[in-house]
Amino acid sequence: MGFRSLFCLGGDSDRRQQKKKKPTTWRIFHFKELQSATNNFNYDNKLGEGGFGSVYWGQLWDGSQIAVKRLKVWSNKAEMEFAVEVEILARVRHKNLLSLRGYCAEGQERLIVYDYMPNLSLLSHLHGQHSAECLLDWGRRMMIAIGAAEGIAYLHHSATPHIIHRDIKASNVLLNSDFEALVADFGFAKLVPDGATHVTTKVKGTLGYLAPEYAMLGKASESCDVYSFGVVLLELVSGKKPIEKLSPTSKRTITEWALPLAQEGKFKEIADPKLNGNFIESELKRMVIVALICSQNQPERRPSMLEVVDMLKGNSEKLLNLENDVIFKPELAVAGNCEGLSGQDGNSSECISEEKDSKLDVKMESSSLTEVDEHVS
Repeated sequence: MGFRSLFCLGGDSDRRQQKKKKPTTWRIFHFKELQSATNNFNYDNKLGEGGFGSVYWGQLWDGSQIAVKRLKVWSNKAEMEFAVEVEILARVRHKNLLSLRGYCAEGQERLIVYDYMPNLSLLSHLHGQHSAECLLDWGRRMMIAIGAAEGIAYLHHSATPHIIHRDIKASNVLLNSDFEALVADFGFAKLVPDGATHVTTKVKGTLGYLAPEYAMLGKASESCDVYSFGVVLLELVSGKKPIEKLSPTSKRTITEWALPLAQEGKFKEIADPKLNGNFIESELKRMVIVALICSQNQPERRPSMLEVVDMLKGNSEKLLNLENDVIFKPELAVAGNCEGLSGQDGNSSECISEEKDSKLDVKMESSSLTEVDEHVS
């Protein structure tokens, strides 16, 4: 399916209905306009780089700041991801989702334009450029967790049709000038037909964040996003990376590290050392428990994103019973075959990259200043 056909997915009647609801807030850009805004895509303007290409800072003639994603090489695959992202972004409007400013499709050039986020991504604050500045106090971390959860909940429960993001990770949670979270990058997103419980598809995503049923069987559902969000929550509370290298031959996932500490009630030991103990203990405990419930192996046991939002806000009665969940009781967890929450039913995340299965199109998250995605094919 090409760009034009996918972007027109909703049909003329759907577009007429959208126009009645609200005016279009995005537009088509000319390539020369974006070339000028980014100083000819100058290296000094580069914000990040990934498998798709590069993202540049730019300034339009009216003084507004933008971020421009420019596809590296034109291909049918790149065209599809570009089309999907534009289609999704044109459909959704939520304060915690990155908005589409416009796009450019001239010749083989494919560019997507967004509002510029001055505080870059959550990744940059946890593991990259801003990590040494300790700008994320506990209040900001709670606000980011709840905001990102509300954005994903909108995709799952309010968008029509519902949307699975498929690449929830720290680098795709952007932060505006007030450190409010905006979920971004919809190139891997899938529209879910009404009544469907999941979509079977080629696996795409990032190592360390993939739900086991998705990594092994290609079954994408809202629950897969919940799993990935659980990993992001653990990153946010601990400052650790999704996969930690213990030795040249040994790796440990963040859930494998955090779960035993939670089972022993050592929640303070999970907190990011950069917080220097400045956090609300009840909120930290709540975030850890919610994160581990989200990132457990069995998809049917994970909460919905609406439930996640309520639990993070402390509004859910379900939260009161979570501490007694089987995964926090080691003896019951083993009996219930709940061990290895973050593994792929006995196969760790790193096995995915080593096997190089032809069905996989996953990426290894970089800890550098910006996200540099390494595709596995």
